[in-house]
Formats: sequence, C-alpha cells, structure tokens
Amino acid sequence: MSRSRNIWLVVIILLIAFSLWVDLSKNISIANPTNDKMLVNLDTDIRLGLDLRGGLQTLLQADVPNCGTVDPNELNVTRQILESRANALGVSEVTMQVAGNCRIVAQFPGINNPEQVVAALQQTGLLEFVDMGNNPVPEGTIIQTDYGQTSATKPTTTGATQSAAITPALTATTQPAATNTPVASTTPSATAPTTATQTTPATIYHTVITGAALDTVTVQTSSLGEYEIAFTLKSSGSQAFSDYTSSHVGQYLAIVLDKKAISVPRVNTAITSGQGVIQGSFTADSANALAVQLRYGSLPVPVKVVESQTVGPTLGAESVRKSLLAGAIGLSVVILFMGLYYRLPGIIADLALVTYALISLMLFKVIPVTLTLPGIAGFILSIGMAVDANVLIFERLKEELRSGRTLRQAIDLGWRRAWPSIRDSNSSTLITCLILYIFGNTFGASVVKGFSINLALGVVISLFTAIIVTRTYLHLVLDNLKLDEHPNWFGL
Repeated sequence: MSRSRNIWLVVIILLIAFSLWVDLSKNISIANPTNDKMLVNLDTDIRLGLDLRGGLQTLLQADVPNCGTVDPNELNVTRQILESRANALGVSEVTMQVAGNCRIVAQFPGINNPEQVVAALQQTGLLEFVDMGNNPVPEGTIIQTDYGQTSATKPTTTGATQSAAITPALTATTQPAATNTPVASTTPSATAPTTATQTTPATIYHTVITGAALDTVTVQTSSLGEYEIAFTLKSSGSQAFSDYTSSHVGQYLAIVLDKKAISVPRVNTAITSGQGVIQGSFTADSANALAVQLRYGSLPVPVKVVESQTVGPTLGAESVRKSLLAGAIGLSVVILFMGLYYRLPGIIADLALVTYALISLMLFKVIPVTLTLPGIAGFILSIGMAVDANVLIFERLKEELRSGRTLRQAIDLGWRRAWPSIRDSNSSTLITCLILYIFGNTFGASVVKGFSINLALGVVISLFTAIIVTRTYLHLVLDNLKLDEHPNWFGL
C-alpha cells in the first residue's frame, strides 16, 4: 500500500476505536487535571423522539383579548422563536405547528421537567440595564423604569426586547473577564451596602439599554473553570453603554428582567469595547438557560398554556422491538447477498458497511440526533445507498478484471469510473434533503426535518465509506493476491 493509504488506514482504525467507545457508552466524562471541573461531560445515550418514548404535548394560545386580531405573521414568528428556545434547551425533534388563528400545538419528546420548559417558552420578558446610582436595590425588588414611558424619558436604545430565565443565585459583572477588580455579588451583604434602602414602586429609574442592544451571547468558562455568559453589544448599544460606564464608575447598574432586579453589580471600570461578562454560581444548564433567553429574544405575541398533557409513545415498546428486528434482518440479508454475489470484495464491502454503521451511530450520539420513526427510515435508506455505491464499484472492478487488468489496476480504475455515478446520485439525494429541510423548517414539520437530516448524514457517511474505507480495505486485502490463482474469489 502507498503511504497515503497507510495514513488512511490509521485514521480509519482510530475512528473505529472512537466509534466503539462512544457506541458502547451512555456517558463520557473527562476530568480536568488542574481543577474539579469536567473538560468533557457528554451524554451519549440514544435520544428517541415523541413517537418512540412519549413526552409532553402542550397547547399554547395567544394571551390577548381577541384571538382574531393576532397577526398570522407574528404568530408564525412566535412559533419559530419558541422552537429555537426549545431546541437550545436540549429538547430535540420538537414539533410546533400553528393551529387556527391564535394557537400553537407543541410536542416535546421525553423531557424531564415539563414545567421548566413550558415556563421558559411562554416567557415574554423584557431585559433592561438600569441605572441605580449609589443606592442599589436588593435582588428580587420590583422597580419601575422609564422604558416605554413618554418619549422624553425613553432610554437611548430601543427595539425588540429580550428575555431571560435567571436562577436565583446569580453573580454578575459588567466588566471584561480579564479584569481583576472584585466583582459585586448579589447576596445582600455584597450587592448592596447596609445603608441601602428598599425602593418603592413609585421611584422611576432610567434604563440605559435594553436587551435589544445585545448582538451575541455565548456561554464560556473562566480561567477558574466557572461558567459565565459573555455578551457583545451592537454599535448603538455599545456607544450608550460606553458613555454610561465612563461617567458612572463606582455606581451600581441593575440587570432587570420584567421590572424585577435579578442582579445589581457595581461598575468597576469604564467599558468601551462593547463586551461584558455575566458571572455567577452557574451550572452548565442554568448558564445555557440564560443564554437561550438572551439570544432568542422575546415573543412578538405573548402566549399562555391552555392545555398540557403527558403522552405515551405511539408505537409502543413491542413495535420498537419489531422494527429493530426487521432492520437487523434486512441488514443481514444485504450482508449475505454482498458476500455470496461478489465473493471476497463483497465480504470487504460488508466490513465497510459495519464501519459505516459504527460511525453513524457514534455521530447520532455525539451530535446528538433524536431518532423518530421517520429518522430511522432515513438512516435505513442511507444504508441502501451505501451498498449501492459498493455495487457500482465492484461491477466496474469485475469489468476491468475481465479486460485483463491487474488486480491493483482494476481496483483504482473501477473506483475512478464508478465515481461519477456515485457522485451524481448522492448529490441529487443531498439536494432533495436540503429541499425537505427547508420545507420542514418553513412549515414547522419537524418530523420532515428529522428525516432529511438523518438521510443527509447517512449519505455523507456512505460517501466516506465508499470513497475511503472500501477502497482502503480493498488494497489492504487484495494487493498481495494473485488473481490467476483465485479467480473464484472475485466471482469470475
């Protein structure tokens, strides 16, 4: 074998080893040797969709006096935001569809905390950064701000609002992470001095900027391994924030959600870069929950839960077992056919097919992909396409052998001449998958999206196994064989 094929062989072996590790594990954890934090903590259990494991079905309705006045476009935008929130919260394969003039039907497969998901979804939310001056309020205080009041008192930055789900224990800083200035805590002893007094609802505070000024929001870890939320501001919000922090160093800036102070850090230094960090006693889940709400914004149409119920799997355990059995029988028949018809190359193709299955399952766990019945159908269909590529290659291989080529020449020429057909057929399938994904994303048909994603993923992996894995295996096994001595091994 050539040097490049030896390299590919090593890559394939390492990939198979990693795939086996992931496929046989339900959780992968790698500890950080420098502290108690985890470098990797990945749940690799297979995720099943609503039709295979049940979940939550919720009916949401526009929280307005007259449903007939709801703008259909705004309702559809609300559905898209809700779906984005749910997926970012880790609820995959969500099905959300607009029903009638003012309702949205949502289905969430296998969730553990339905109350938390529903609360996060229907949160309308207004995030404000509010000037507290030298008299901070305790965390949890309800205040009034000038945002949304008369034009003379509106804050500098306006626009669509953002929402956030905040855990009670939250420490925040409006300074860059690299600064060593002590951070104000939201506990009573650190957030506000003992001389601070409880504000009354009659006091109106100035909103410096709203959540509409946020440009990007990400979850990261600090140098100490603690979770924190980094944000950057848009140009208009950045200027307003820079002006405020430059003239209010040492004073307090409250982070307010729906007029409730959730954190009151002190401005320790002027922030002119338009970047900041929210720090606190975050877990990975709580930091992600806050980032989700900041990232996806508030709902154009407020919604309320009209009906919510837990549903069982529509297929049932027995149907799942029979489906898996049918899939195993089908795969066994394909492997048997390839071995009997193409002899030794067919057996090698079977090894490549097993490699394909291991890699596919690994990716399904790592991404992760939620498996519904349509998704499983897409995966099985991609198996047939992987076999189809091998059939094209082997038919070309036999033609080259019959024309008098050496075995090594026949392998290379067979693959090269079969490649245009493989490329064109798989490209057309990928284009179809893209169309299906766009259709499912546009009309809220998440089941169609799941089918297209699984099929496209399978096609890409099958191309890899046909182009790289099968060819490498062929050269590994057949380069040292003499065709004249073993013609029956090749079906000649």
